[in-house]
Amino acid sequence: MTGIAYVRGDATAPHGKGVKLIAHVCNDLGGWGKGFVLAVSRRWPEPEAAYRRWHRERAGNEFGLGAVQFVRVEPYVWVANMVGQRGIRTGSKGVPVRYEAIDAALVRVADKALEIGASVHMPRIGCGLAGGKWSRVEPLIAERLVGRGVPVTVYDHDA
Repeated sequence: MTGIAYVRGDATAPHGKGVKLIAHVCNDLGGWGKGFVLAVSRRWPEPEAAYRRWHRERAGNEFGLGAVQFVRVEPYVWVANMVGQRGIRTGSKGVPVRYEAIDAALVRVADKALEIGASVHMPRIGCGLAGGKWSRVEPLIAERLVGRGVPVTVYDHDA
């Protein structure tokens, strides 16, 4: 038992009351155009604009693997842009997901969730276009978030 709630639905329409933080994985190239980010952009323009600006200005900020950018999109809803993917294609170096970067980012997400009293909502991060395995990501979520008392809901989108 991981303490993670699994539901069918859209992670951009999180269930429950109170402050909600929607966490998802981005790449380290500044690309935003496939996968879950499209659902985020359909609902709110701010996370994409903030991510692209963050990448463009990366020489003067902390943008990179393991970094997280928090964007408030509604009074009680935040989006966490987590850089947990090296590049966008599977190639000689394997799949783009970087578990150590997701792990580092989840520590920051937990800190923010505890600071603002939020529950965390996400798709199966790192397991779509990034090519990761849920069996590797789920224990990180259980340790970094659930283990610190942060309620987590994972959404499986109906196809």
